[in-house]
Amino acid sequence: MDFLTQPFEAIRVLTPLEMVIRIVLAILLGGIVGMERGIKNKAAGLRTFILVSLGSAIIMMTNQYIHQIYGEGDPVRMGAQVVSGIGFLGAGTIMVTTKNQIKGLTTAASLWGVAANGMAVGIGAYELAILGGIMVYLTMEVVIRLDLYIRNKSKIVDIYVEIDKKTPLDTIRQKLSEKDISIHKMEYITDKNPHDSVSPLIVGIPVTEKYSFEDICTIIESIEGVIYTERS
Repeated sequence: MDFLTQPFEAIRVLTPLEMVIRIVLAILLGGIVGMERGIKNKAAGLRTFILVSLGSAIIMMTNQYIHQIYGEGDPVRMGAQVVSGIGFLGAGTIMVTTKNQIKGLTTAASLWGVAANGMAVGIGAYELAILGGIMVYLTMEVVIRLDLYIRNKSKIVDIYVEIDKKTPLDTIRQKLSEKDISIHKMEYITDKNPHDSVSPLIVGIPVTEKYSFEDICTIIESIEGVIYTERS
């Protein structure tokens, strides 16, 4: 594996040129992931990911600089604070919606991954940084397709439904029964605004060959009193 590491051996020592190389690489690797999040209009976008990657790299370079110039100190000590500190930033992207759905976990995890990648760049582990950056990006772009495939193969799908409060649940049960659609579960979501005229609930429907998920949503939406449906 020497052929992979040999090209980087000459630039391990921290010099002004080396600082520029590491900063540019941190910006590029953070920007690649940030573009993916930005295109999908997520809470943290291009600028956030670049700043996280760049900041992590600068911290690691500062570590190395202190150790290299003054000959003392732990060259990775400050990096430990990045690992724990980035959690506060990631937590800010996570939220629970009114539909009791958790949003932002992927963005938070990718921020943490980009921070780790920036640390690798900052300490001069170029092979690890480049490979890690590629893997983070591929995980977010490729694995999501596998995740959607698995969800689409699920035997029971949870559907978020908003109905008029005046509409009895028996109306939904009856209409679905007429279409030979069984109900696995039906439960109200905690009503955060008791004065609202809409009641949110989760309806679990077994998916069969007769009806696809889209068909089931169309049938539920056609029921009088149903205002909105979405996959939970």
